[in-house]
Amino acid sequence: MSTPEQSAPVLPGIRFGAAYYPEYEPGKDIEGDLDLMAAAGFTVIRVGESVWSTWEPRDGEFDLDWLQPTLDGAHARGIAVILGTPTYAIPPWLQVKHPELASDVATGTPKHWGARQEVDYSSPLFWTYCERIIRVILERYAAHPAVIGFQVDNEPGMELFHNAHTFERFVAELAEKYGDVETLNREWGLVYWSHRITDWGQLWVPDGNTLPQYDLAWRAFQARLTTEFISKQADLVREYSAPTQFITTCFQYGRPATHEPQTALALDVTASNPYYGMQDHLAKGVDLPALAEWNTTGPWGLMFQGDRAWASKQARFLVTETDVQTISGSDHNYPPYPGQLKQAALALVARGAAMIEYWHWQSLRYGTETYWGGVLPHSQKPGRIYREVAALGETLRSLGGTLDGFVPDSDIAVLFSHESLWAFNFFPPLHTADHRPDRFAYRRIFDAFYRGVIDAGAQANIVHPEQLGDDPAAFAAAHPVFLVPAFYTATDDQLAFLRDYALAGGHLIAGIRTGYGDDEARARLAVAPAVLSEVAGVWYDEFSNLDAPLAVIPEGGFTVSPEARATAWADGLVVDGATVLAGYQHSELGRFPAITTREVGAGRVTYVGTVPNAALAADIIHWAVPLPTAGEWMIAPTVTVTSGTTGAGRRAWFVHNWSSLPATATSPVAVTDATDGSEFAAGHEFSLEPWAALVLTSE
Repeated sequence: MSTPEQSAPVLPGIRFGAAYYPEYEPGKDIEGDLDLMAAAGFTVIRVGESVWSTWEPRDGEFDLDWLQPTLDGAHARGIAVILGTPTYAIPPWLQVKHPELASDVATGTPKHWGARQEVDYSSPLFWTYCERIIRVILERYAAHPAVIGFQVDNEPGMELFHNAHTFERFVAELAEKYGDVETLNREWGLVYWSHRITDWGQLWVPDGNTLPQYDLAWRAFQARLTTEFISKQADLVREYSAPTQFITTCFQYGRPATHEPQTALALDVTASNPYYGMQDHLAKGVDLPALAEWNTTGPWGLMFQGDRAWASKQARFLVTETDVQTISGSDHNYPPYPGQLKQAALALVARGAAMIEYWHWQSLRYGTETYWGGVLPHSQKPGRIYREVAALGETLRSLGGTLDGFVPDSDIAVLFSHESLWAFNFFPPLHTADHRPDRFAYRRIFDAFYRGVIDAGAQANIVHPEQLGDDPAAFAAAHPVFLVPAFYTATDDQLAFLRDYALAGGHLIAGIRTGYGDDEARARLAVAPAVLSEVAGVWYDEFSNLDAPLAVIPEGGFTVSPEARATAWADGLVVDGATVLAGYQHSELGRFPAITTREVGAGRVTYVGTVPNAALAADIIHWAVPLPTAGEWMIAPTVTVTSGTTGAGRRAWFVHNWSSLPATATSPVAVTDATDGSEFAAGHEFSLEPWAALVLTSE
């Protein structure tokens, strides 16, 4: 597997466009569509990844000419093209010829055909068909002058494969890692419930597994299969691509068999598909549930998706799909309020997006996604959505190269651990309201803290454990505040890094379960939080779930909002040198502190022994980062200000009003409107229309 550096695939300006599939409508007016796209300011379209059965209608029989008019027409209008490989939606002839290629969703239970991504892409046989179709397409079109890059596959990692050959490979990899069964018995604790094995052939299939160590290894193995599949495609595409063409895949973050930072090593640039709730689901201060597991609600959720995409390579990213009209099923119809398309697009640009591409150009009259609205409605006639898209295109065109080399600001680094997420999927510390295991416990904890960052007016840089480096002092200099929610599956070296980070001058904020488990998801036989208890000046050996939120009582100069609450969990903290910042208002749990802090070395360790609600999380961030980068702006409650530095060294400011009501924002510095050159003195009060977004620059 090659591991390219990000070589200049993100071209100047902000690329803008949509996925385009004229093959879905025979006789489509391609020229007319492309004229409308050009008029709307489109500079890129994505094509070809969803129709293997069109590329290869019968085994070994290829139809390649149908794409030529789209590529030629796009090139004639200055619209670039991202060409996809069609490996995520396999043709029926291949399903019939090789039914064994279906992914087994449980041992001996193949997934039924009729959707997409039903295939076991770890199969060597499947790869032979993938390689053939990819080579045929690229031999024809890789050198077309319209093609600026390639998307391999689409949203990989949907299924965990239980196929027989996959399980055999899993066992073989365990044998290679652990060497012998006695080592596995010891490391996984297989003496428990008489699970000791004397031969590798005795290891049970995952369906009935109850051991967290097994499950963590299984999840990591599945993610490696995804990385391998995407890497093989990327390496194959590089045989045909030019140095000026990039290779990516589009991530749908949260897929069960993905570890995006690992997979992204094989790519030139990260691409993501951030879907979010529109209308009041996008309002600041209006707490509505997400419409589906794969989308977010509120401005903080949209920014989280942008920050995760940046974090995959710690670099700018492409948005290959996002809402333009309604999304999800036929019963979820929430088209954007006027202004929200521009607002959301610029929020993603503010977190590092170098391209905004909509799903998709035309609303379809058939298929699963009939009511996933496109830029054009079912009438295929331009309407309000098209006009708003065109207005956004003009905004992005007017920005030109202003944001080239843009790097978002970060007031606080936040650790995201895939391994901890997997461990809590299987063995969660939290439960739901009806006392069932909360399989989303990790995100529940992480999101509580991340939202606190956004609600406090600060900006985050999400980092992964493998991105920390080996110099805690350098990390502390780059990230003075480091928030670590629920780092359960940590190695000794990773915990030592956190300790040394604080000693070197950083402010470490640790949340529940941090340091409690090791990299095998075993509970540590150590005083909790392991490795950190001494520097934190606090320890615990008992903990409790909370069935109802608890009010907190501030101490030591710490202040809390009236709405601040501790939720879901309480560590039984014992103070041993730390200062208490808050306790619980409870007859019994009141004997334990909820939040403590201690100066240590050149830095500080703060421990949060509960899951804070939105208000308490914001209180913690306000205390830790009293003056965030955008903190001198005077803004209404529905407004956010995010910022960064351009490649030319100028400051860029993104001002959003996330409300149906007008609002104001006052700049502390002289700024220039990046879209029309208007200049404003320091202290200027901007009047923001509902759902307005501004891009401003300053020296």
